[in-house]
Formats: sequence, C-alpha cells, structure tokens
Amino acid sequence: MKPKLLIVDDDEAIRTQMKWALSQEYEVHFAEDRRGALEAFEANPPAVTLLDLGLPPRPNQCDEGLAVLSDLLAVDSTAKVIIISGQSEKQNAIEAVGAGAYDFLCKPVEMEELKLLLRRCIHVVELEKEYRELQQSHLSDVFEDMLGTSPQMQAVFAFIRKVAGTNAPVLLLGESGTGKEMAAAAIHRRSAHKDGPFVALNCNAIPETLLESELFGHEKGAFTGAHIQRKGMMETASGGTLFLDEIGELPPAIQVKLLRFLQEQRFQRVGGRQEIQIDTRLVAATNADLKQLIDNGKFREDLYFRLAVVTIRLLPLRERGEDIVFLAREFLQRYAAQSGRTKLVFAPDALRAMSHYSWPGNVRELQNRVKRGVIMASGSRLTAKDLELDQDQDVASSATSLKQAREQVEREMIEQALKRNSGKITSAAAELGISRPTLYELMEKLGIAKDRVNTNIN
Repeated sequence: MKPKLLIVDDDEAIRTQMKWALSQEYEVHFAEDRRGALEAFEANPPAVTLLDLGLPPRPNQCDEGLAVLSDLLAVDSTAKVIIISGQSEKQNAIEAVGAGAYDFLCKPVEMEELKLLLRRCIHVVELEKEYRELQQSHLSDVFEDMLGTSPQMQAVFAFIRKVAGTNAPVLLLGESGTGKEMAAAAIHRRSAHKDGPFVALNCNAIPETLLESELFGHEKGAFTGAHIQRKGMMETASGGTLFLDEIGELPPAIQVKLLRFLQEQRFQRVGGRQEIQIDTRLVAATNADLKQLIDNGKFREDLYFRLAVVTIRLLPLRERGEDIVFLAREFLQRYAAQSGRTKLVFAPDALRAMSHYSWPGNVRELQNRVKRGVIMASGSRLTAKDLELDQDQDVASSATSLKQAREQVEREMIEQALKRNSGKITSAAAELGISRPTLYELMEKLGIAKDRVNTNIN
C-alpha cells in the first residue's frame, strides 16, 4: 500500500509535475487553497504534506500558507509538513520549521532531492508509529494503577472503560484482596463524576447501630450523643462516587433506605424529615454470594437488581496465569528500590513456588510476601524461603488447590443436576449415577443446604 502524499499548491503546472514524478511511489492528493487543504487532510490523512506558502487569496504573501500549517498541526500535532518556498520566502520557511514544519525546500525543487527527503520523512513516520504502538503496549499492562497482562485482566480493563462513562450502578464481585476498591476508583476517575470526591465505606467495619448514621448522616438530637447535625458518606460523596464495600453485610432496614435512594436519588438523615436529593454514583462490592443471601432472606432481591445493573467479576490471583510472576516482579522492583537493593532478583525456586501457590489472600497477599521477602533476603536473590513459600508449603498448597478444584467441580455438577431436576433428589441422583444417600452425603460435605433443593439453584 502506497504512503499518502498531500500536495498543497495553487500552481497547476507544479501539481502536474509533482503527480508525474511521485505517483509511482505515493498515493497523491491535491489541494489548491486553505479550505481544500484542511478538507483533504481530514478526509485522507497523509503521511507527508508538501505545502506551498504562497496560496490564494494572497499568493504573493506567506500568511495563508502559514495558516494552513497551523490548521494541519491543530488537527494532528505529529503531522509531517514539508514547506516548498521561493528564495524570497526562505526566512518564512525557516520560521515555519520553528512552528512545527518538518523541513523545507526552495524552488525550483530538485526532484531527486525531494524524493530523498520524502523517503527519510516516511521512515521517521514509521519509526514514530512503532514507538507509539510499543508505548501503548506497555501502558496496557498498567490501567488506572491496576496491573495485569493476562487476557482476563485486559478484559476487565476493557469492561471498566465501557461502563465508566455511564451513570449506571456497578457491582464488583471477587474474593478479598482481588482489587475491588482499585477497580471502583478506576471507574470513578474515568466517569463524569471524576471531579467530585471518591468516598469508600466498608459496611462490615462499622457496628450496625452506627452504620445508618455513618451512611446517611443524622440530625441534631436524633439519638443520644447526636449533639450536632452531621452529614453522612452519601452527602459527602455528592457530585462524586460512593463505594460501598461488603454490601452483603448491610442490615435489612438500611437496605430499604439504600433501595429508595437508588430509585429516586433521595434520602433522609437519621431523625430527619427533609428529603435530600443528591447526584452520587454508587459502586458496590462484595465477596459474598448475594444470590445465596437472597435465598436465605438476608438480602433484598429488588436491591440486588438495582445494584447489579452492571456486574464486573475480578478473578482470584490463582486464575490469572502469568500475572502472578508479572505482579511479583513489579512489586519486587518497587520495594527493592525503596530499600536501595535494586539488583535483587527472584531465585528460580521463588518463581516456581509462586506459580504453584494457591494465593488465598490474592494480590494483597502477594504484595505483602514480596515486601517481607525484600526485607528478609540476605543475598542478591530472593528465595522461596524469604517469601515463606518453602517446598513443604508448595506441596501442601498444591494438594489444597487440587482438593478445592475437585470439590468445586462436584458442587457445580450437583447444583446443576438439582436445577435441571427441579430440586428432586431421586432424579438428580439418577442423573449423576449415584444413590440418594450418597447424594445427601455429598450435599452435606459441600455445604449445599437441604432446604434449598426445591428452589431455583444458581
């Protein structure tokens, strides 16, 4: 595919000469004035533009050509523009280079000199494109302070980019330590609420008796000790984003109040009668099975559907493949630099142990182990022992992971069989090829409650 070349010149003879000389190597486009130059530039972005400074309506002056240069660079600051000028315009051509033009040639143009300059310019364009692609590839490993090279995390990053621009509530699902708060902050920074505050509240960290006041605020005299009016987290986050972690721990009464806010964007402080309306985006997170809590009557189904307009699942570290070693090396580089031990690297046994470990504490555990390892390492290599991941632990971890995997498969097969058979034990056992007593025994071992067998199991 030929590189595109835009020639801006009002002299028809020069345009014809250029086309004859350059059309074999380039896809040539033409423009005769400022308006035509901008339209052609935007319609078919060229690799290089050849620009005559003397253009109508004042072909004997340089101001129109300089204005075209300014217009093109405003559209694309990396555009390559070569000025074609007469001897009398040489000083203006030099000034144009200072304003962002790539180079200049004086009329009459030596065609071989022009061809050489164009080849060199195209080469620079290709190098710059490769550099930007390489830079973009590197930046894709880091997204809003979140790290990940695995396809799973790249999919999460793409999902966040899509939902951040909407105002829909988002529910983040994942085990403790998978980065739910970091994902919530990333959504906030890319949203229309980015200039407002990001307020985080862990629903499990505050006693139930204080949680309603902490979330919605209270009026003076609302209860013993309420000596002044106090705004809650909801109002504090007005114009921004409120992140509610461990949303499954909300008491029923507060669930009702939160549901009303999601429906109407209104609420009342504790002890208050005044309706307060605010513009706050809500992002919630949990490591609990909310559908199980709904079945057990501990979480409102209507609130769940309001919260889970968009759901993002953050995978545990053990399911993120190459991200384990990638993250470990990033943490090692960070903490080794802080400790003045920039030559510290992982020993082979450390890399092997990290890859085999199940990481129940996820990224947070990996971060803490690497931080400890930097402190404990005695030589230039950080070993599995420094990470407290010695061989015995590796074996135990692998065994635990295998057991967990087997139980997970058994649980999924039993739950799906029960679902397909409307919770009927006899039919499900027959489908699975086991006896009724064996199915009951497995259900008890795997924590599948008997009082759920006639429900819609998910």
